[in-house]
Amino acid sequence: MTSRFSIAALAGTLVRRRETSDGPSGPLTAWSARDLVAAIATRRISAVEVMEAFLDRIDALNPTVNAIIGLQDRGAMVRAAEASDRVVGAGIPLGALHGLPHAVKDLEPVAGLPFTMGSPIFAHDIAGHDSLPVERLRRAGVTFIGKTNTPEFGLGSHTVNPIWGATRNPYDLSRSAGGSSGGAAVALALDMVPLADGSDYGGSLRNPAAWNNVYGFRTGMGCIPADTNDDWLPSPGVVGPMARNVGDLALMLSVMAGRDIRAPLSEACDTAALRMVEPASLRGKRIGWSGDFGGAVPFDPGVLDTCRQALDRFAAMGADIVEVVPDFPVEEAWRAFVGLRHWINGSGMIDLYRDPAKRAGLKPEAIWEIEGGMALSAYDVSALSAVRTRWSRAVASVFRRCDLWIVPSAQVFPFPIEQDWPRHVGGVTMTSYHEWMKVACLVTLAGCPALAVPAGFNDGGLPMGVQIVAPVHGEAACLAAAAAYEEVAGDVLSRRPVLNRDSVQNPGGGVTP
Repeated sequence: MTSRFSIAALAGTLVRRRETSDGPSGPLTAWSARDLVAAIATRRISAVEVMEAFLDRIDALNPTVNAIIGLQDRGAMVRAAEASDRVVGAGIPLGALHGLPHAVKDLEPVAGLPFTMGSPIFAHDIAGHDSLPVERLRRAGVTFIGKTNTPEFGLGSHTVNPIWGATRNPYDLSRSAGGSSGGAAVALALDMVPLADGSDYGGSLRNPAAWNNVYGFRTGMGCIPADTNDDWLPSPGVVGPMARNVGDLALMLSVMAGRDIRAPLSEACDTAALRMVEPASLRGKRIGWSGDFGGAVPFDPGVLDTCRQALDRFAAMGADIVEVVPDFPVEEAWRAFVGLRHWINGSGMIDLYRDPAKRAGLKPEAIWEIEGGMALSAYDVSALSAVRTRWSRAVASVFRRCDLWIVPSAQVFPFPIEQDWPRHVGGVTMTSYHEWMKVACLVTLAGCPALAVPAGFNDGGLPMGVQIVAPVHGEAACLAAAAAYEEVAGDVLSRRPVLNRDSVQNPGGGVTP
């Protein structure tokens, strides 16, 4: 636990920021998570004030975008905030997120809250326990106000499901929010929550972060302990933090990361060091850029040009940008990714498939994954994993030449919300519901941490991002580079969603910018 006095110091020590000596101003919902917890801990503001401000903003904006689902009773949430204030008044040591409202992605169980995973099979389920990541958030002092929307079972990067409906992009309400952490990204972009959690297998933290102009951090396997079907053959899917700025991202990661004896492959880490991230000096650093991977990964027009705006910022800080492509056939790596995903995802859903009544409730993508896994032998899986190893070693060779690796976060700009997934990218026909996410999946296959940062906007005002990738166990390096980037990317980071600008009044304490 962190004392209330050390929490009060977080706002000034996590990341250097340009603020007035009077501290933050404007509506409470626009304050950083660090400033909110510091102000609650020192009783400058109350947890009740914070809760009511965010609930008012959710009431005003969420009906339009459908990012937060299963919102809990307002009276109960205010009473929980009152209890948080009593803890502060009693001088009891506080958690690092004490008093913050929080909505959990609907792929993680939160005791007493809906747990549907976007599937009609679980439409009426209420979780009876907390997952390991949720346990840590609860101990850190958050109040759970609801869930964030996700596609069925997190399959695909478009947040729509038959239980809760579609989540809309606040930069263009006719467009997808991405996914599978789409609800989380939109809630952040519109200041409906101070922090968010997500998960990522093939880009589910990175694509929606790019499409909503926020940060999403795919940490390495084992960094954040999570509940899995098999402790010893871990899935490449990981849980990770999302935030509106790097300091908040570091704070949340420090809460979520670290060893847990119930997750035997989880890694010990210095969470205090993660929390105290400082911007890295990038002068003289070599940053690799893969672009379209030598033509092996297609992109829609304008995506790479927008991503190069981020590269220009790194170059302006003194970094040396070099063209690199891992020395391994991309298509062979992609086939390994598809096969391993069949096996891992199919293993998690096979019991549903074997029940005819439940199988009828599975989306086609789920059936495709399960049946693809059923067609694999144990020897097939071993061979695919060997290909993954060769790919990851090729990526490791990139880091012998470069300090960091930059790749786009997505291959297309947000597409129309009525579309289930892009059938063509850059003139190339996509053969599966996730092939258009190949640029993110290739990073997943390497096992590296990847922090998605905003890169810029196209002429139509749609956002895009890039991934800052570091060697395995290099989460701190990702954070330090992102903190440096944040200092020179204010023109992108300050660009607010269309919905936000069109709002007349923010009930959370002031006029919306």
